[in-house]
Amino acid sequence: MSDLVAIAYPDVATAREVTSNIGEAQKAHLIELEDLVIVERRGDGKVKLHQPSLAGAGAAGGALWGGLIGLIFFMPLFGMAIGAASGAAAGAMSDAGVDDAFLKDLGSKLQPGGAAVIALVRQANMEKILSEVKIPGEVIQTSLTGDSEQALRDALSKAGAAA
Repeated sequence: MSDLVAIAYPDVATAREVTSNIGEAQKAHLIELEDLVIVERRGDGKVKLHQPSLAGAGAAGGALWGGLIGLIFFMPLFGMAIGAASGAAAGAMSDAGVDDAFLKDLGSKLQPGGAAVIALVRQANMEKILSEVKIPGEVIQTSLTGDSEQALRDALSKAGAAA
């Protein structure tokens, strides 16, 4: 079962920096995500969702499998092209994860100009992730256990004290 984690930040630029850090953690296999979204509440009160594209990951995986299959038939470049195209199409069409209506409702509760990072976490090395938190934020909602949620709150507040 996945855990939902929603953390508020003062602006969308800070939220983008956090998602970049989460992306690095994912590359290092410290975290496995089902969904990652930035919810922005603009100055006029409108809520905008920024969802990183899954098409890139699908294209990379498709190219790998297509290349391997292409090697079998002595046409690796053709296989990679077909695999990348089908992987990108599958990634672009999939919108699994956190419900958009829930995200917009959560965004409407943010301060104007504020943003939140919402992650649906399948698996994470919490000890390593929490030790890497550098940007302060405010936990606004989680489905974590009480101890894990408190550890997250502590890591976010220590990041704020260190800044």
